[in-house]
Amino acid sequence: MMETTLVPVSEVRTTKRPPPDGDGSVQVQLDPSVKIGNAKVFAIYGKGGIGKSTTSSNLSVAFSKLGKRVLQIGCDPKHDSTFTLTKKLMPTVIDALEAVDFHAEELRLDDFVFKGYNGVMCVEAGGPPAGTGCGGYVVGQTVKLLKEHHLLEDTDVVIFDVLGDVVCGGFAAPLQHADRALIVTANDFDSIFAMNRIIQAIGAKAKNYNVRLGGVIANRSDATDQIDKFNAQVGLKTMAHFPILDEIRKSRLTKSTLFEIEATPAVKAVQDEYMRLAAALWLGGDPLPATPMKDRDIFDLLGFD
Repeated sequence: MMETTLVPVSEVRTTKRPPPDGDGSVQVQLDPSVKIGNAKVFAIYGKGGIGKSTTSSNLSVAFSKLGKRVLQIGCDPKHDSTFTLTKKLMPTVIDALEAVDFHAEELRLDDFVFKGYNGVMCVEAGGPPAGTGCGGYVVGQTVKLLKEHHLLEDTDVVIFDVLGDVVCGGFAAPLQHADRALIVTANDFDSIFAMNRIIQAIGAKAKNYNVRLGGVIANRSDATDQIDKFNAQVGLKTMAHFPILDEIRKSRLTKSTLFEIEATPAVKAVQDEYMRLAAALWLGGDPLPATPMKDRDIFDLLGFD
């Protein structure tokens, strides 16, 4: 059997591939012919457990209420991104491929695409088995299948909801498709530290792809003083602010988006904020050329007067 050696992209100088995303990079390079099309594409990142799936699903509904055709793609092995939209855990693209022994030509669209609340189309990419494979392959196969089945031609907005704060080449792969990356954070050190790492990943991908920073979504936070301090330092801005609200937690427990539960004054305010965010994202805006901080500098910046 012929042996193969993984060579860092930075050492490959004779190919026609794009230059590396970073020194020593072994980033996944997706097929450049597999482009999403004319849809506006957003990638949602943030620290694990910060509420990205809740944010993504409610943002998808807000776009749909603006009359947009929306596709949400969950990029997490636990495949619960679209849970509140579809009311149950849906099979993943990897599940569908395994069922046909990875003969993708045998798949039908309804094997891996499911309609959720208010017409939002839902896909769970899934992930490779623990400790094996690469998330970039999963993302690449998902987009390729959607393209082959022409679903992307009938879509106005695509939202990638991406696993935690992992910034490896695999789970950074949605950045190769996105127009704007949005970062969900809380008003605490750990969330902001993860945000800084994500800014670094977005900056690396922006060297070779169209993705740019779109802004910050403050979540589960009544105050935003630490976020504001960090934003001012690196050149970011907060696009939306969602407070600590028990109805948000309960909505997920009842398999519902915030647009399906009783619209108390507090819930109505959050619904309005999602609608405002969706409208602003649809109109577009200038990218934010944020400059990440050194790890030590974040410790010095936050939590002190």
